[in-house]
Amino acid sequence: MTAKRFSSGDAVADRRAGYAAQFAARGEIQSAIDVLKSALELVPDWVAGWFQLGEYCQTAGQGHAAVEAWERALQLDPADALGASLKRDLARAVPLAESMPPAFVELLFDQYAPDFDSALVERLGYRGPEILMQQLLAGGFRRAASALDLGCGTGLMGEVLRAHCDRLEGIDISAGMLAQAKAKGLYDALHRRDIARLDASAASYDLIVAADVFAYLGALEHVVAWCSRTLAPRGMLAFTVEAGEEDIVLRDSRRFAHGKAYLGALLEQAGFADVGIQPCVVRQDQGADIRSYCVVASLMPLRHDREGDGEAVETA
Repeated sequence: MTAKRFSSGDAVADRRAGYAAQFAARGEIQSAIDVLKSALELVPDWVAGWFQLGEYCQTAGQGHAAVEAWERALQLDPADALGASLKRDLARAVPLAESMPPAFVELLFDQYAPDFDSALVERLGYRGPEILMQQLLAGGFRRAASALDLGCGTGLMGEVLRAHCDRLEGIDISAGMLAQAKAKGLYDALHRRDIARLDASAASYDLIVAADVFAYLGALEHVVAWCSRTLAPRGMLAFTVEAGEEDIVLRDSRRFAHGKAYLGALLEQAGFADVGIQPCVVRQDQGADIRSYCVVASLMPLRHDREGDGEAVETA
């Protein structure tokens, strides 16, 4: 998924950008670069123009110029709605970001919401919810009194999960996605929040799921710790991630992949037991299977050990 391009607000600059796109489509990348630069001379504060210039320069093998263009886009838009920081870090081959800019994720999915279901299921062969439910049932799950769908999107996971829980809530950063989910009538409550920055919650759930969501987070320490604190005793956490050879790696797709050892150690440190990490394929990209992991873990119950006159609470 990529963000849409935006008008510069100047008709002449937009026209030149259109010509640049035509040159690029014909493979005449240097001409595209030259024409787009002339457009940016007219509108030097055009964030989307600088972002596009970076992409043209990257295609032309001009890595330094690409990084400079994305740096300029970041200076103009520190919130980074177009994800220029991710492109910059990938070009440097030294990824620095631990998660995607919230503004980028929100804008991306707001734009994608109307066509999300058909694009993901029909064109990319997405099967994340079905795979998650299969692994949950295989791990002994039967029904939850309360469940939370992290990064619920349009409700694809909710369609599978609804029959297995008494109460279902969803969280997503995108208002557009939440509107689609609400229209399906699957959720008892929907909340607009950034799952990378969740605060302490008074709510408690028997099951938390995150289908194809953690690819947009990178470092998972905060969200996994939040899940551990928010789950009821013996609650279950289930999620899918793209499979990586390293702990965390930012891919050219601007999605993060995670290593099996990293996931196992992280879940153990957060108090989970019976951790199952199964290889799977939840979707495709350009016709190729994307290797993934389906992870199901149970929160260890608490036990009370009396020590002298006091009482200590420990994990079993």
